[in-house]
Amino acid sequence: MRAVLTRVSEAAVTVAGETVGAIDCPETGGILALVGVSREDVVDWKPRAEKMARKIAELRILEGEVSVADAGAPVLVVSQFTLYGRTAKGRRPSWVDAAPGEEAEPVIAAIVAMLRERDITVATGRFGAVMRVSSVNEGPFTVVVET
Repeated sequence: MRAVLTRVSEAAVTVAGETVGAIDCPETGGILALVGVSREDVVDWKPRAEKMARKIAELRILEGEVSVADAGAPVLVVSQFTLYGRTAKGRRPSWVDAAPGEEAEPVIAAIVAMLRERDITVATGRFGAVMRVSSVNEGPFTVVVET
Protein backbone atom coordinates (compact mmCIF):
# COMPACT_ATOMS: atom_id res chain seq x y z
CA MET A 1 0.00 0.00 0.00
CA ARG A 2 1.27 3.44 -0.88
CA ALA A 3 0.11 6.92 0.06
CA VAL A 4 1.18 10.44 -0.76
CA LEU A 5 0.39 12.67 2.22
CA THR A 6 0.37 16.42 1.70
CA ARG A 7 -0.09 19.04 4.41
CA VAL A 8 -2.92 21.36 3.33
CA SER A 9 -4.99 24.24 4.65
CA GLU A 10 -7.85 23.18 2.37
CA ALA A 11 -8.60 20.50 -0.19
CA ALA A 12 -11.62 19.39 -2.19
CA VAL A 13 -12.74 16.76 -4.65
CA THR A 14 -15.37 17.40 -7.29
CA VAL A 15 -17.05 14.92 -9.60
CA ALA A 16 -18.98 16.26 -12.59
CA GLY A 17 -19.03 19.72 -11.00
CA GLU A 18 -20.33 18.49 -7.62
CA THR A 19 -18.13 18.73 -4.52
CA VAL A 20 -18.15 15.25 -3.02
CA GLY A 21 -15.53 15.78 -0.31
CA ALA A 22 -13.74 18.76 1.19
CA ILE A 23 -11.72 19.87 4.19
CA ASP A 24 -11.10 23.47 5.25
CA CYS A 25 -8.61 23.76 8.07
CA PRO A 26 -6.60 26.99 8.04
CA GLU A 27 -6.06 26.86 11.82
CA THR A 28 -4.89 23.27 12.35
CA GLY A 29 -3.92 22.23 8.84
CA GLY A 30 -4.99 18.87 7.50
CA ILE A 31 -3.84 16.09 5.24
CA LEU A 32 -4.71 15.25 1.65
CA ALA A 33 -4.05 11.50 1.43
CA LEU A 34 -3.79 9.98 -2.04
CA VAL A 35 -3.91 6.23 -1.34
CA GLY A 36 -3.06 3.42 -3.74
CA VAL A 37 -3.59 -0.30 -3.27
CA SER A 38 -1.45 -2.88 -5.06
CA ARG A 39 -2.37 -6.41 -6.12
CA GLU A 40 -0.21 -7.73 -3.26
CA ASP A 41 -2.05 -5.56 -0.74
CA VAL A 42 -5.44 -7.22 -1.23
CA VAL A 43 -4.15 -10.53 0.13
CA ASP A 44 -4.39 -10.37 3.92
CA TRP A 45 -5.09 -6.64 3.64
CA LYS A 46 -6.35 -5.82 7.13
CA PRO A 47 -2.92 -5.45 8.85
CA ARG A 48 -1.67 -3.24 6.00
CA ALA A 49 -4.81 -1.10 6.12
CA GLU A 50 -4.46 -0.74 9.90
CA LYS A 51 -0.83 0.32 9.51
CA MET A 52 -1.72 2.86 6.82
CA ALA A 53 -4.53 4.33 8.94
CA ARG A 54 -2.15 4.53 11.89
CA LYS A 55 0.50 6.29 9.76
CA ILE A 56 -2.02 8.82 8.41
CA ALA A 57 -3.29 9.51 11.92
CA GLU A 58 -0.03 9.50 13.85
CA LEU A 59 2.78 10.76 11.61
CA ARG A 60 3.92 14.08 13.03
CA ILE A 61 3.80 16.01 9.78
CA LEU A 62 1.58 18.97 10.56
CA GLU A 63 2.96 22.37 11.54
CA GLY A 64 4.91 22.11 14.81
CA GLU A 65 5.55 18.40 14.28
CA VAL A 66 2.13 17.30 15.48
CA SER A 67 -0.03 14.55 14.06
CA VAL A 68 -3.56 14.62 12.70
CA ALA A 69 -4.70 12.81 15.85
CA ASP A 70 -2.94 15.28 18.16
CA ALA A 71 -4.21 18.37 16.33
CA GLY A 72 -7.77 17.15 15.72
CA ALA A 73 -7.08 17.85 12.05
CA PRO A 74 -9.16 16.54 9.14
CA VAL A 75 -8.09 14.23 6.33
CA LEU A 76 -9.29 14.03 2.72
CA VAL A 77 -8.74 10.48 1.41
CA VAL A 78 -8.66 9.99 -2.36
CA SER A 79 -8.17 6.59 -3.97
CA GLN A 80 -5.24 6.79 -6.40
CA PHE A 81 -4.47 3.63 -8.39
CA THR A 82 -1.92 5.56 -10.47
CA LEU A 83 0.51 5.43 -7.54
CA TYR A 84 1.29 1.94 -8.81
CA GLY A 85 2.05 2.98 -12.38
CA ARG A 86 5.20 1.46 -13.83
CA THR A 87 7.14 4.02 -15.84
CA ALA A 88 10.61 2.46 -16.26
CA LYS A 89 10.05 1.42 -19.88
CA GLY A 90 8.39 3.15 -22.75
CA ARG A 91 6.22 6.24 -22.70
CA ARG A 92 2.97 4.79 -21.41
CA PRO A 93 2.59 3.78 -17.74
CA SER A 94 1.57 0.23 -16.97
CA TRP A 95 -1.03 -0.34 -14.27
CA VAL A 96 -0.42 -4.08 -13.77
CA ASP A 97 0.67 -3.60 -10.15
CA ALA A 98 -2.49 -1.73 -9.12
CA ALA A 99 -5.27 -3.75 -7.52
CA PRO A 100 -8.48 -4.01 -9.54
CA GLY A 101 -11.16 -1.56 -8.38
CA GLU A 102 -13.47 -4.17 -6.90
CA GLU A 103 -10.60 -5.42 -4.71
CA ALA A 104 -9.12 -2.02 -3.81
CA GLU A 105 -12.38 -0.28 -2.89
CA PRO A 106 -13.02 -2.24 0.34
CA VAL A 107 -9.43 -1.60 1.45
CA ILE A 108 -9.77 2.17 0.95
CA ALA A 109 -13.16 2.07 2.72
CA ALA A 110 -11.57 0.22 5.65
CA ILE A 111 -8.82 2.84 5.99
CA VAL A 112 -11.46 5.57 6.06
CA ALA A 113 -13.46 3.65 8.69
CA MET A 114 -10.35 3.09 10.82
CA LEU A 115 -9.54 6.80 10.75
CA ARG A 116 -13.11 7.65 11.74
CA GLU A 117 -12.92 5.14 14.61
CA ARG A 118 -10.11 7.35 15.94
CA ASP A 119 -12.56 10.31 15.88
CA ILE A 120 -10.76 11.89 12.92
CA THR A 121 -12.90 13.91 10.51
CA VAL A 122 -12.52 12.24 7.11
CA ALA A 123 -13.81 13.42 3.75
CA THR A 124 -13.45 11.26 0.66
CA GLY A 125 -13.49 11.31 -3.07
CA ARG A 126 -15.74 8.96 -5.05
CA PHE A 127 -14.13 5.63 -5.79
CA GLY A 128 -13.71 4.94 -9.50
CA ALA A 129 -14.93 8.37 -10.61
CA VAL A 130 -13.04 10.90 -12.65
CA MET A 131 -12.24 13.40 -9.91
CA ARG A 132 -10.91 16.94 -9.87
CA VAL A 133 -8.76 17.35 -6.78
CA SER A 134 -7.76 20.80 -5.61
CA SER A 135 -5.64 21.74 -2.63
CA VAL A 136 -3.76 24.55 -0.99
CA ASN A 137 -0.50 22.97 0.10
CA GLU A 138 1.23 24.23 3.22
CA GLY A 139 5.00 24.20 3.42
CA PRO A 140 4.89 22.63 0.89
CA PHE A 141 5.19 19.42 2.82
CA THR A 142 4.63 16.05 1.12
CA VAL A 143 5.75 12.54 2.10
CA VAL A 144 5.36 9.11 0.57
CA VAL A 145 4.29 6.33 2.94
CA GLU A 146 4.50 2.64 2.12
CA THR A 147 3.24 -0.24 4.22
